[in-house]
Parts: sequence; structure tokens; C-alpha cells
Amino acid sequence: MILDTLNQKIIEAMKAHDAVRTSTLKMLSAEIHNYQIDHPEMTDEEELSVIKKEAKKRKDSIEAYLKANLNNRVESEQAELKILQEFLPEETSDADLEKFVNEVISETHAKVIKEMGMVIGKVMQKAKGNADGGKVAELVKQKLI
Repeated sequence: MILDTLNQKIIEAMKAHDAVRTSTLKMLSAEIHNYQIDHPEMTDEEELSVIKKEAKKRKDSIEAYLKANLNNRVESEQAELKILQEFLPEETSDADLEKFVNEVISETHAKVIKEMGMVIGKVMQKAKGNADGGKVAELVKQKLI
């Protein structure tokens, strides 16, 4: 399980006196434990969903800080995001995403923007959740307009 690996990484970060890494990993461990309280029989997929949620928080924060021109905060969030991404599977490549979008559109015969949600859902299933929803939505929107 990811939690075992996470605990080992926390120990390594503490020994290396890496404050950012230690705090990020401890925060992630706390989030997983909080989720585990409500869901005692936690699966690896659920652990990944918690990590993805935390990574998304960092991405959103980076965007907000960039708009507010707070570069020191951006760097901090980017460092945390990089650490979180170590625990996530690689995202589906843009080429694969485009292939999935084309396949789904041809399978479903989607032609109008109203069908965008259905297409995005099926593409995310094909990508097994390893795709950025924003990228998928953008690709689908380009194809359906």
C-alpha cells in the first residue's frame, strides 16, 4: 500500500532534514489517515484519489498565486506538487488523449457541445483516471465545435 511507502519516505526526509518534503509527506499521511477514518477498508485506488485531490489543490493554488503575482508562494506550491506527483501514476500523454477523444466521438457519434459531458466521462474511463480533466475537456470542446 501507498501508506507504507509514504511512512518510509517520511523517515528518509526527516533524516535528510528536508523540511518541505517532510511537511508535505506528513500532510499527505494525515489526509490519508483522515480518509481512512471514514473508510476503514481503504483500497489503493482510494489512496490514489486522496493524493490526486491534494495534487489538484496545489495546482489550483499555483494558478491563484500566479494571478495574484505571489511568486514565492508559487514556488512553494510547485515544490509540494512535485513531491505529490512521485506517488501518482504518469498522466496519459496528449497523443493518447487525442486518440481516446477521437475514438469516443466516433463510437458515440457525438456532434454537438451538449454531448461534451458524456464524451469526457468515457474518455476518462479509457484513460483510467490518469488524465487531467481540464485537458480532456479542452480537447473534446475543440473537436465538437
